[in-house]
Amino acid sequence: MKRIRAGLILTVVLMSTGALAAAAPAGKPAADKTAEEPQIAGVEIPRPNGAFLGLEIVRNNFVLSFYDANKEKVAPDVARATMRWPVKYQPTDERTVLNPGGDGTSLTSPKVVRPPHNFRVFIALFVEGNDSAVETYSVDVRG
Repeated sequence: MKRIRAGLILTVVLMSTGALAAAAPAGKPAADKTAEEPQIAGVEIPRPNGAFLGLEIVRNNFVLSFYDANKEKVAPDVARATMRWPVKYQPTDERTVLNPGGDGTSLTSPKVVRPPHNFRVFIALFVEGNDSAVETYSVDVRG
């Protein structure tokens, strides 16, 4: 009887300190959410339809990638995009048009974006046959 009582006391003490919980086998290990959730390259821009855009500067050119609600890359649902950003080397803003890239999931610009890449860019998305922007964004670029 004394052994059972001593064993119960030891179990209660170990459980209260967490030592027993660490030694006991845990059911399923906690899932690492960062490893499972896809990452959006560059600046993540949420869209009104639940999808996402990813804006990055690759080799000094803008790349605007398109993602669905699950953050998987998809084909662009717009024909082109325009971008405008302020620069210090001239009084007017720089501008460029992004057209479909070679990968089928992005729009890219042929214009070189001179460093430093520390500015606010204004983005307008256009569908084929419409001169009015269907979506507009204002995004800070740092890097």
